[in-house]
Amino acid sequence: MEQLPSKAQILEWIADHPTQSSKREIAKAFGIKGSALRIELKRLLKDMEGEGTLAKSKRVYRDAAGLPPVSVLKVLAPDAAGDLFAEPLDWDGQGTAPRILMQTRASDALGEGDKILARLEQVEDEDHAYVGRLIRKIGSNPLRILGVFRAASEGGRIVPIDKKQDKEWIVGSQDTDGARDGELVEAEQSGPKRMGLPRARILARLGDPSAPRAISLIAIHQHGIPDHFPDAVVAEADAARPAPMGARTDLRDLPLVTIDPADARDHDDAVFAEAGPGGTHIVWVAIADVAHYVTPGSQLDREARRRGNSTYFPDRVVPMLPDTLSGDLCSLHEGVERPCLAVRMTLDAEGNKIDHRFVRGMMRSIASLTYGEVQAAQDGAPSDRVAPMMERIITPLYDAYAAAKAARERRQPLDLDLPERRIELTEDGKVSSVNFRERLDAHRLIEEFMVLANVAAAEELVRLKQPLLFRVHEEPSPDKLESLREVAQGAGFTLAKGQVLKTAHLNRLLSQAEGTDYDELMNISTLRSMTQAYYYPENFGHFGLALRNYAHFTSPIRRYSDLIVHRALISGHGWGKDGLSAFDTENLGETAKQISDTERRSMTAERDTNDRYLAAWLSERIGAEFAGRISGVQRFGLFIKLDETGADGLIPVRSLGHEFFHFDADAQSLVGSDSGLTLAIGQRVRVRLTEATPVTGGLLLELLDVEGDPLPRRSQRKGRFAPRKPAKLERKRRVIRKRS
Repeated sequence: MEQLPSKAQILEWIADHPTQSSKREIAKAFGIKGSALRIELKRLLKDMEGEGTLAKSKRVYRDAAGLPPVSVLKVLAPDAAGDLFAEPLDWDGQGTAPRILMQTRASDALGEGDKILARLEQVEDEDHAYVGRLIRKIGSNPLRILGVFRAASEGGRIVPIDKKQDKEWIVGSQDTDGARDGELVEAEQSGPKRMGLPRARILARLGDPSAPRAISLIAIHQHGIPDHFPDAVVAEADAARPAPMGARTDLRDLPLVTIDPADARDHDDAVFAEAGPGGTHIVWVAIADVAHYVTPGSQLDREARRRGNSTYFPDRVVPMLPDTLSGDLCSLHEGVERPCLAVRMTLDAEGNKIDHRFVRGMMRSIASLTYGEVQAAQDGAPSDRVAPMMERIITPLYDAYAAAKAARERRQPLDLDLPERRIELTEDGKVSSVNFRERLDAHRLIEEFMVLANVAAAEELVRLKQPLLFRVHEEPSPDKLESLREVAQGAGFTLAKGQVLKTAHLNRLLSQAEGTDYDELMNISTLRSMTQAYYYPENFGHFGLALRNYAHFTSPIRRYSDLIVHRALISGHGWGKDGLSAFDTENLGETAKQISDTERRSMTAERDTNDRYLAAWLSERIGAEFAGRISGVQRFGLFIKLDETGADGLIPVRSLGHEFFHFDADAQSLVGSDSGLTLAIGQRVRVRLTEATPVTGGLLLELLDVEGDPLPRRSQRKGRFAPRKPAKLERKRRVIRKRS
């Protein structure tokens, strides 16, 4: 185009592209080149500003009659019906400012006079012109503190529970929120230092520091998990705009769906499958294009790298990215255009991946489905909304999964069967139930397609000779393998010796134990023999999955490793300037160590939190009896895994009776010196709960019977006739023999 667009064309472009409306982008859109035409365009835009048809803010033009998609608003008083409205803080348009109906959530806590940043959607309604959703309150990102409140004559102080913080915070009498001495509180900084100490305002009273509502917060602070985004990070996230189509591959007509837990807040992967020629299957896996929003060297990037990953607790999530991105712009919500990196994979009739192709695209999910409703549909009971998807979506997905599953079984990855606990909480944070998560084929379907996509990403980057972070899982050490072999022999099973270990050998061991009393024991013991997976720039393979090339590609919203892989794909394919930076490449080893460490930190915090929740729940059942199994043996006692909850408790050796128990490290057992009672890993036991400590998550148990047999009667002898340790008894016998 070699002439200026009309004013109507400019207004139409801005309406369709509100995030790409700078003078430079308008010129590019209409093909305006050369200084003369650019000067004319500038003059035209100035004229439109003067006429009042265009408004300019921060170098971006917009229709003066409308509001930008993200605006600063002032909240108005609720109307008679209780609806909350807002108006733009700055209005330069003609007539009265447009009214905005706020779609609020319970957690928004908005009130008259609040200044907020909101995302707007234009609607046709006589009462209001826009619908708004809160992004955040302006100035609502102050430093947060978690600590114990210590009351004083006027107000009080907060003593942080974080050992790294040695300063206390002053709380004015008007800012205590009624907190009592000794309560755990959450507060925010409310003012500058006075008399040497900063001031704080209590936001929430969490009660007893050992109560359930406090448990995850304690873990967050104890393990140093960053749960507060710096202002600069929040500002960058708030400034983000929807990604443009640009040169992306158009996948918007591809009927991709997301399949997640019912309570999922973000959706970072979508799938679609269809039958291919000759019995093949075409599988698409589309992943949120986080790299578009989190660019190298940005504040968002630095914070994401520092966090490494999201951390999940029963009552909250500590995300890697601010909610503006993780819960909105990067999330593949139903019916919304979202940028993605996608891979198209071809599986042969036997389920082997024979081809793959990556694209950087734009997609639109046709449905956000849950595992439960997808499985119900496959089992013959589709809901009204899933029923129309059966032929085009659900059935082809399961057909492709059946082929992929057959290939997986031939490959023989490690097949552990370890039920996962699910802790359900009431609204006030107390444990309502502890169940084991149901494992459906819908879960396995998504897992298998994600594994295939991760393999494809690793293979593609190896082909492109791009730096990347591999997901590495090395085989067990000889010592751990020997310990596993001894446990197996003790249970009556065999693990072959003197050959190169393969996952198939371990699966054979697990199949021997399947259905026996030692089933869970062998799964736990096999898991304990494994090394921990980690990230590394060099490829040492993935032993557990029996794969040569493996990298994490499918969860960039919650894992920094996947973001690095996305950038490597962008660089390798020349898809943009937001690929790997020089810093990314030069510090790949350091990044690998950083995010491997943060992953372990999160796992520890999540495990500690679950233990504390279980201890809090079981603290109301002191004296109750439980069935369980010996899961570990140490010199100081027995570890018991309870059947009902999967909780772990300790039976101290001192509580086993008056006889001495000899610890046999090789056999992993305790043997009574008088009774000969042998207590070993895998035995079924019945125990009584004697103590539960929510603060530590510790459970103490009393042993009642072993394999259905009551314990031998405890000796009550004392003094010189009491049982002695074996070593002392043996020395006594030697003295008697010499004298005789």
